[in-house]
Amino acid sequence: MISADHSHVYLGASQQRNERRTWVVIALTSVTMVAEIVAGTVFGSMALVADGWHMSTHAAALLIAALAYLFARRHAHDPRYSFGTGRLGDLAAFASAVVLALVALQITWESSRRLLAPVEIHYSEAIFVAVLGLVVNLVSAWLLHDGHHDHDHDHHHGHDNNLRAAYMHVIADALTSVLAIAALLLGRAWNWPWLDPLIGVVGALVIARWSWGLMTESGAVLVGRLDAAGAALPGDIRAALDNDRDRITDLHVWQVGPGHHAVIVVLTSTAPQAPDFYKRKLRHLGWISHLTLEIQPLELDSLRLKA
Repeated sequence: MISADHSHVYLGASQQRNERRTWVVIALTSVTMVAEIVAGTVFGSMALVADGWHMSTHAAALLIAALAYLFARRHAHDPRYSFGTGRLGDLAAFASAVVLALVALQITWESSRRLLAPVEIHYSEAIFVAVLGLVVNLVSAWLLHDGHHDHDHDHHHGHDNNLRAAYMHVIADALTSVLAIAALLLGRAWNWPWLDPLIGVVGALVIARWSWGLMTESGAVLVGRLDAAGAALPGDIRAALDNDRDRITDLHVWQVGPGHHAVIVVLTSTAPQAPDFYKRKLRHLGWISHLTLEIQPLELDSLRLKA
């Protein structure tokens, strides 16, 4: 069994940039989070409180993302991690999704209570704070957008679920801010105090749906299911290596980090070549970061006897 020369550092191509931007967004979010929760409580807006509490989970999830980047970077060369720390971001994304689902339940509960027992809402003050929160969310989304939904970036460098979790948190926050503003404006214009907590429920449902999507996607990576880009690798490998002389008898492909895949190939051949011969055939597949080849000779005489 022969393994290609390589390091076991399978971090995303934009790891350091994403880490720095995540810390900046954490600072912005934490300040706004406190302002929204306090203002929503004082001014009686459940939609604003819901937005603030969601922003608090967003801050916690961003902290998980930032710490995951930090830990993955510091332990990237630790030999105890046989295949590096590249999938730590997927673990962080899964944890963020679970926390967010729990908070969606909390927001639904609190909003339901306000529907049954409405409180006085100070609309003008609440709208001002909600608009401030929306501005912060949009700035945060801009900071985290570069490298997330860029198709060329994802194609060449892989899909970073940790960054996606952070990005989706601020997008979800922006959505709940918009809903809160709409509820407050309509509630003030038509004297509908029940609309504010109802929008809180709607926002919670949106958050829960997003949480489920992120949970299933990051969880799939953790259990070894290939993403859309990696799913094409087995076929590409077979197309490059399978022929009348060489046959793949065993093939394993799994993701070890954003844009990084490990591959184990077992070949039987009637005319075995040096490992470099097969590696050159796979060189155009840039998604392969860790390659292990096992080459088993197969005698023509044994084939004739079986025939």
